[in-house]
Amino acid sequence: MLKHWQIAAPLTAEAERELAAFPFPLRQLLFNRGYATEAAARAFLNPPPAFDGYPLDTEAAVDRILFALRHQQKVIVYGDYDVDGVTATALLVEAFQALGMQVESYIPNRFEEGYGLNVEALRELKEAGAELVISVDCGIRSLQEAEFARSIGLDLIITDHHHPHTPSPLHGVETPSPLHGGEWMPPALAVINPKRADDPYPEKHLAGVGLAWKLTQALAERLHAVSRGGEVSVLRTLPLLELVALGTVADLAPLHGENRGLVRAGLKELRNTARPGLLSLAKLAGLNLASVTATDIGYILGPRLNAAGRLESALDALQLLLSRDVFQAGLLAQRLESQNRQRQALTRSIQAEAERLALERAGGEVPPLLFAVHPEFNVGVVGLAAARLSERHYRPAIVARQDAETTRGSCRSIPEFHITQALDQCADLLLHYGGHAAAAGFTVPNRNLPEFMERMELLAAEALAGKDLRPTLWADVEIPLSSMGVEVWKQIQYLQPVGYGNPEATFVSRGVRVRQARAVGSGGEHLKLTLEDERGLVWDGIGFRLGSLAGELASGSRVDMLYTLEINEYNGQRSFQLNVKDIRRIA
Repeated sequence: MLKHWQIAAPLTAEAERELAAFPFPLRQLLFNRGYATEAAARAFLNPPPAFDGYPLDTEAAVDRILFALRHQQKVIVYGDYDVDGVTATALLVEAFQALGMQVESYIPNRFEEGYGLNVEALRELKEAGAELVISVDCGIRSLQEAEFARSIGLDLIITDHHHPHTPSPLHGVETPSPLHGGEWMPPALAVINPKRADDPYPEKHLAGVGLAWKLTQALAERLHAVSRGGEVSVLRTLPLLELVALGTVADLAPLHGENRGLVRAGLKELRNTARPGLLSLAKLAGLNLASVTATDIGYILGPRLNAAGRLESALDALQLLLSRDVFQAGLLAQRLESQNRQRQALTRSIQAEAERLALERAGGEVPPLLFAVHPEFNVGVVGLAAARLSERHYRPAIVARQDAETTRGSCRSIPEFHITQALDQCADLLLHYGGHAAAAGFTVPNRNLPEFMERMELLAAEALAGKDLRPTLWADVEIPLSSMGVEVWKQIQYLQPVGYGNPEATFVSRGVRVRQARAVGSGGEHLKLTLEDERGLVWDGIGFRLGSLAGELASGSRVDMLYTLEINEYNGQRSFQLNVKDIRRIA
């Protein structure tokens, strides 16, 4: 698919003066990311480890946790089954154990219970002696469940980073008054979520694990104050930031503001981790933790930690993070590695079948919205399959599993179509839903499924009508390939950690000579390049999922390229490599 290339505008004269202390192309990279003054740029490049202060309701939560500590009450950390939820659960469990609290964890089974708090689990926890439940990465929309917890005398603290919303009226449940902005808050003892309309906390984009960490820091601060500064809380000596880095990056929280400082500090911890599970997992994946980056979390560690919850239970991933037994950790790491391979194969299979069903439903044409439903689809990977379909066809995609009474699905979208706003317009048909602009999930009764499909397809058709639907690739600057090298590499390292919200530095070079191009990988999926710059120097390049272009790039041909610069390590040797995102033959 032909893609748009959008190269950032050059610096304004004012920004050129403001950023004169920084070399080119770093000043252009900073300007492109919104840092147009020297003060803003330096604050971005050297962020504090964390912001001062805490989100609303943190003080009330700390009061209740200290009460539980003093009275040795049983506390449950109730998490989600993705990496953010698992790391947040591990963080609070580890912190509370260090304080000597009676603490246990609970993560619902994706296949049997679904996402978030559920009434049956809360009932069982109460019957087993729990007096306080603390949710992480879930709960902000659980009005009915929070009301049930209150009715049975189970105290509930909610920590969640998802958007509050206005739910449909709940039969038989007295809901609290809406806050300004039309939001409903669950009737919990404390609701810690900086996305609340009434919360002045400046960082709105913390991941679930980031909020869990803020809670432990507030607890540590209170304990330090109680001791009149005579001792440092044990909480401040625990390696918790490595968990924050894992969950924040894997959950695609934007890597600017407070997240940037937390992840930078967490990566330092991760490079020296003593957790046997992470050491074993990295070894099996061929990853050197001593030089681990945010990109490695996103593509190597994150998917493996996620695999457990996608195929079976996330408890294996949680235990891997918490275990101090080398033998047990090694076995868990092997299990996660095996599950990740199964997840990859299953995703490919479901993607192929979902694509066939969606195109068949549309009469063979690529529709405005790809929609595929099947009773044998695995709900743990339908989101991954939807993401691949959306990327392949540049259309919003929905992939769902149909059970006896309900259908559960995942949505992935493109910038031109806000998928959760579309679900808002179908709220009367749905049992549950939630998400963001680009990704969401839902549960719909089967009796409403046909109307839901039709309405979503109509909404997409209306929103996308007349638009040139092609992906846009953004580049920071156009630069001769001969200008790339060690100095540019040093400059772009200042952007680390890179990821969502702070992308890798991306370049366009024109008129590059091709020496060799060949398809590599399984089925020739990828493109291996040998290139020559204006000085005659040779560069290696790799274009993932560009293998189909190999036949068009004869030796001696000239191309324009959009790419990132990276280090390739092979057999102990390190060299520069161009990671080619798109390539156009010009002669």
